[in-house]
Amino acid sequence: MLIKITKYEDLDERKLMDIYSESNYENTDYFFPDEPDKEKAARQVEAGFLDFLKNDFFSKPEAVVWVCEENGTWLSALRTCKVRDVYYLEALETHPDQRKKGYGALLLSAVVDAMKKEGPFRLCDCVSKKNLPSLKTHEKCGFRIVSEGGYDYLLEETDDRDFGLEYRYPEA
Repeated sequence: MLIKITKYEDLDERKLMDIYSESNYENTDYFFPDEPDKEKAARQVEAGFLDFLKNDFFSKPEAVVWVCEENGTWLSALRTCKVRDVYYLEALETHPDQRKKGYGALLLSAVVDAMKKEGPFRLCDCVSKKNLPSLKTHEKCGFRIVSEGGYDYLLEETDDRDFGLEYRYPEA
């Protein structure tokens, strides 16, 4: 089932952080390089992530956290928001215990289908050139690589380590 969350108050923080647990742990060295206790650092990353959602992300136009849920379990999540004339997608992630079961593609396809009901759109994302599973998932769901450098619409910067991807509806 697709869940569309448009307000922080409707977010189940624990279920969402369970999806991002592995990435949060991996981000400890970046955000808290001087913290020797990795569990403590992971909790700090998690708190920062939730603070970002509450105080920054949900203040953006048409900000949505989309979740793929089955039998009360949150399996996969991503975020979208409107930036100028495009929608920007970020943070597509599947719970570590649920990977390689197609939930990322299921979520991405469901989000695209939901957006189609609202009319024409351009949905952009940037994905690491090394993240082959995510690139394959995006391409399976109709995204095309449109640039060698991924453009982060929120930070307004290009990263040559990423590809820029795009889904257009209707197709151009």
